[in-house]
Amino acid sequence: MNHLKLWKVDGQGNKVREWFYFWVLLIFSSGWLSNAQPTNAPTLHTLGREPWRPQFHFTPPSQWMNDPNGMVYYEGEYHLFYQFNPFGDRWGHMSWGHAVSRDLVRWEHLPVALIEENDVMIFSGSAVVDWKNTSGFGLNGRPPLVAIYTGHFTKKPLQNQQIAFSNDRGRTWTKYSGNPVLDVNMADFRDPKVFWHEGSSRWVMTVALAAEKKVHFYTSPNLKQWKYVGEFGPTGAAAGLWECPDLFPLSVEGGGTKWVLIVNINPGGPTGGSGCQYFVGEFDGAKFTADPLPASRAEFVPSGKVIADFEAGYLGWKVEGEAFGTAPASGTLPGQQAVAGFRGLGLVNSFKGGDRPQGTLTSEPFDITAAHISFLIGGGALPETRLDLRVDGKVVRTATGRESEQLRWQSWDVRALLGQRAELQIVDRASGGWGHLNVDHILLADEAARSAIEPVLWADYGADFYAGVSWSDIPAQDGRRLWLGWMSNWSYANDVPTSPWRSAMSIPRELTLQRTPEGLRLVQRPVRELAKLRGKHHRLAQATLADAKIWLAKLKPESRLLEIAVEFENIATIEDLALRFITGENEFTVIRWQSGKNQLSLDRTRSGRVDFHPKFAGVHEAPLAAREGRLQLKLFLDTSSLEVFASEGNVVLTDLILPSLAPRRLELSVGAGAPDGQVRNLEVWELQP
Repeated sequence: MNHLKLWKVDGQGNKVREWFYFWVLLIFSSGWLSNAQPTNAPTLHTLGREPWRPQFHFTPPSQWMNDPNGMVYYEGEYHLFYQFNPFGDRWGHMSWGHAVSRDLVRWEHLPVALIEENDVMIFSGSAVVDWKNTSGFGLNGRPPLVAIYTGHFTKKPLQNQQIAFSNDRGRTWTKYSGNPVLDVNMADFRDPKVFWHEGSSRWVMTVALAAEKKVHFYTSPNLKQWKYVGEFGPTGAAAGLWECPDLFPLSVEGGGTKWVLIVNINPGGPTGGSGCQYFVGEFDGAKFTADPLPASRAEFVPSGKVIADFEAGYLGWKVEGEAFGTAPASGTLPGQQAVAGFRGLGLVNSFKGGDRPQGTLTSEPFDITAAHISFLIGGGALPETRLDLRVDGKVVRTATGRESEQLRWQSWDVRALLGQRAELQIVDRASGGWGHLNVDHILLADEAARSAIEPVLWADYGADFYAGVSWSDIPAQDGRRLWLGWMSNWSYANDVPTSPWRSAMSIPRELTLQRTPEGLRLVQRPVRELAKLRGKHHRLAQATLADAKIWLAKLKPESRLLEIAVEFENIATIEDLALRFITGENEFTVIRWQSGKNQLSLDRTRSGRVDFHPKFAGVHEAPLAAREGRLQLKLFLDTSSLEVFASEGNVVLTDLILPSLAPRRLELSVGAGAPDGQVRNLEVWELQP
């Protein structure tokens, strides 16, 4: 294949040659730049050919897009980079696409910024303005833009952190000749988010150890040399891979500031697939400390008799087979996902040699003298991988792991067995996936031990908000923390039937923290700039629920793109309240609130095209209580998505929908139980991109 030779200047001022695929550049020069218009997507007249093309959400002109990256503000422009496959419409090859906006609403597409080459994909990362020119990349007294990204090697299991810089407002980029700037020889070490920490006058990087469910913190004086200073996790939602972390100070409404750590997880989100969780706490420049759990949610370990803690080997236990080796493990074994949650230095881990070996580990007999036997257990959920309690040679209690390397407390109520002689047996008779068990700290006590009840805080309860990340260098006079996320889900992202593009971003949102009875919680509100999309306006105020039903039934918006704001009152006892967005006979999307469950749900089971993947159709739920009998909702409805902001942004649900092209009608349905219910205010704007 022919290549085009291009010359650039590296970080040392030397000329170096970069090789780009000629046909990729040909695509960009012949078709890509024709889309470099001050809009974020083709206009409404294209909907016949591209029926689900979003009209006010960012999409690439063509091909595959996923995580937002390198989000930075500089000289009046919001930069949005994104993982992009210039070779096809599915994930596979990764470069950084690029667009800029002056208002967060209309975007100008630019040529690809960082392209995959030399068997290194350009994975997720961030960008900053190096105002003090600590990197030395600046020219003529002007600060450079510096991108920090993960280099993903395609021919060996390695990810490391690399940088590139720009001296022309992000239009062209030069990869640093000294790359990588951080390499710990790991396969899953990715997604660096970098910011300047004023308190310690240095750069801080948060980076994910995806398989270990941890975030590591590094510091640097110049963006080139990095030093490890601390870590966080695993905690919260830790069933899947941890990715795309972000860390920033955030204003608390009513006064004060706290730090927020964003950790995206896949799978294990609120709908089972991808999700975005957050932690609130303090950061001292090296260590993030999450706010403590209430006592009712903290780990509880009662006083009692320790039957085994495996700190002194297998003392008193009989080992048979190969699975357990000759001594306890000290943590994670070769080839194993990160093991966490054990106490002390030793634990039983039958992954010695992988899942293939089998065996048993049997305790000495002991007397049951208390009401509960508690133990930490993780690993496989198979009946062949288990912990048994045996009396007179018979199994009277049994437990397995939950297909997680995180050990958690389980307990048996053994009051019916008091005074009897028993033994414990750890069994591994499995050789396939999850064919192993982790066990530690077996305790006989009058009360049952319990693990901490981690209150997982979700930024979004819908299925389609992932890799949420914030813009850096927003001017102090603006003062907002702004972010957006990838509007898809790894469960079905490759199968969403759109063409010639795949995936969109959420609308940009402003973040704050709000004090609630449960503690500080993240609040998201659509950015104020979106108001410029508003066209025809419809309003109803101080109406009964019955009158509101009639008003909506008569409303026939000309645009399929809608912003809706509604506030209900006196509905604390209503059975349910539902808004339907109807696009055809038996085709609708439903937003429903139920007082008995204190729950808001988004139902897309009949929203249109749902048959392309078994995990797409579904009802997605979020906890939501009516405050003083009031329920406030703001909704943004685009061609193929619905974003719901409830209770002034305390609860958010984002879902893709793929309806037919029929006009949209709105319907309100009201259950029993709220005779005095009212619509305090209902506004509908028809949006005009």
